[in-house]
Amino acid sequence: MSLAFRDVACVRGGRMLFSGVSFDLGPGDAAVVTGPNGIGKSSLIRIAAGLLAPFEGAVTCDADTALLTEASALDTDRTLLAALRFWASLDRAPDPEARVAHAVQALDLEALADIPVRLLSTGQRRRAAIARIAASHAPVWLLDEPANGLDTASVTRLEALLDRHRDGGGIALVATHLPMSMPGVQEIGL
Repeated sequence: MSLAFRDVACVRGGRMLFSGVSFDLGPGDAAVVTGPNGIGKSSLIRIAAGLLAPFEGAVTCDADTALLTEASALDTDRTLLAALRFWASLDRAPDPEARVAHAVQALDLEALADIPVRLLSTGQRRRAAIARIAASHAPVWLLDEPANGLDTASVTRLEALLDRHRDGGGIALVATHLPMSMPGVQEIGL
């Protein structure tokens, strides 16, 4: 299992955002993409997800991915638990009920399980979106600004979840401008 960029360049709106980006991530690896606003962190994550073609270079990924963006991708009319179960049922991994239960517990969302997603606060919605990623059981997590809107305790939960994912052989590519504790992480500065 791996995620690799080879001399990747990104052009958006006729402007070169970055070029020559190369890295390799294997089981247990993580990279954090840093840089000022507008430099292309989110675009790099979208390229990794296959949603945006690189202007130059190549990206290879030989495993399922789960993508976290600014939008939670959860049905706002469903309860949190129903919304998470919907997404987990679409994944190829077995036992969606157990995966959702584990993700809800890891992100301290049990008390919110029966609340419609539309009524969740910004931080609660962010934790719910992260739970969707965790419940996917995808080996490669692509996280765009995962700590946005989270309080200190929730950032700590996110860091622990990332550690467990990596300890289990998972890969994480994280774009962020907020400090996060991720031991042994590669830094990709744009």
